[in-house]
Amino acid sequence: MDYRNELKFGSFITPANENPQRTVELAVESERAGLDLVTFQDHPYQRRFLDTWTLLSYVAARTERVSLVPNVANLPLRPPAVLARSAASLDVLTGGRVELGLGAGAFWDAIEAMGGRRLAPRQAVQATREAIGVMHSAWGRGPARVEGEFYWARGAKPGTRPAHDIGIWLGAYRPRMLDLTGTLADGWLPSIGRMSAQEMTDGNARIDDAAAAAGRNPANVVRIANVSGPLTPQAVPQWVDQLTTLTLSEGFSTYILDGDDPAGLRVVGQEIAPAVREAVAAERA
Repeated sequence: MDYRNELKFGSFITPANENPQRTVELAVESERAGLDLVTFQDHPYQRRFLDTWTLLSYVAARTERVSLVPNVANLPLRPPAVLARSAASLDVLTGGRVELGLGAGAFWDAIEAMGGRRLAPRQAVQATREAIGVMHSAWGRGPARVEGEFYWARGAKPGTRPAHDIGIWLGAYRPRMLDLTGTLADGWLPSIGRMSAQEMTDGNARIDDAAAAAGRNPANVVRIANVSGPLTPQAVPQWVDQLTTLTLSEGFSTYILDGDDPAGLRVVGQEIAPAVREAVAAERA
């Protein structure tokens, strides 16, 4: 299934604090290489990492074009009402360059150690559902009053309005989260290496069914993939084949690849991305 969405390519950069300026320069190099977005993982309990939201804000001032995305924001440690206002503020300051990858939570011992609430899987799904409602409310995209078990908005005034409709992309793998993705989210953001081919197909089908049941067009749920592997000139044909197949057969249209090597970023931007776009365009025609 090809949803015929625009192809985009991005980098997945480790927010390492050992050499913070190198981390920032990798984001700047992503833009120079012609990529469309820059993403950072969000693990606030990881002692070797910079804070992701602070890093995204700093990178925003060092770049002009690329979209900026947490991959994915740690919801149990980032209250949704505040996260929504942070995202909206950065979106306005950057002229609409923010999207919001969102995760229900993992590494619960570490989350709990930092004051977050440990949730069972079913609770984490419900908390994410409520969080999306709270964020939509903060952006003026939903009702002012949201009543939930974990999060709520009881007449809170909307804050800064985003410069564009910020997409909420869910890192989802299990059935209930996939259903939630189709029902409420703007994108699906899995890591391809964590799924078999059948799980990928089944996940897409589940999202499509949930979207249709909610009266939504499944094509409006953008499919974004974290994809790993060596980024060398010799590997370009393999990458082109893999990403073209994922686009035409599984509906993915945004690809986020390893961003920790400047040479690899240039391979993505100057060789892989143009070739995939050309191959997909030929098939679509």
